[in-house]
Amino acid sequence: MNIILASGSPRRQQFLKDLGLDFEIRLKEIEEVYPNDLKGLEITDYLAHLKAAPFLNELQPNDVLITSDTIVWFENEAIGKPKDVADAKQILQKLSGKCHQVYTSVVLQSIDKQLCINETTHVYFNELTPKMIDFYVDTFQPLDKAGAYGIQEWIGLVGIEKIEGSYTNIVGLPVEKVYKALQNF
Repeated sequence: MNIILASGSPRRQQFLKDLGLDFEIRLKEIEEVYPNDLKGLEITDYLAHLKAAPFLNELQPNDVLITSDTIVWFENEAIGKPKDVADAKQILQKLSGKCHQVYTSVVLQSIDKQLCINETTHVYFNELTPKMIDFYVDTFQPLDKAGAYGIQEWIGLVGIEKIEGSYTNIVGLPVEKVYKALQNF
């Protein structure tokens, strides 16, 4: 298999490296817009498929394309990447002391086969003080992360009470499911 990862995420790239997989990275600009009536996993499924579409006519017989999308779902609303520092701080204040879900969908695509897998993880935040939020956002710059945080960073050590589900899903890729899917693909 020639694995193609269509993601600029350094975390997703590192996961595939950690699995010992040979892969190449191919990127295409895509406008991540979805219909307003979609909810939760419907959004990430839609966007993962959308990200695969521009590659379909380029795939060779041994190619397996991997695309993925992750969102934070909180109080019936998708929370993506923050627009700026102020938005990041506002998002973390909303999540403080509450539970939210992290949804990730992954599409594996070859010339003649497509598989979409997804994962849901529940994340329970401790109460975050404004000082904690300011320190985290100013020090770690989480503007490239859905929900304005990276669980693998300082905020995960002090701000998260518990999780239910896959840790790697929160980082951005449900590695255990992707690995199993690749083996069966």
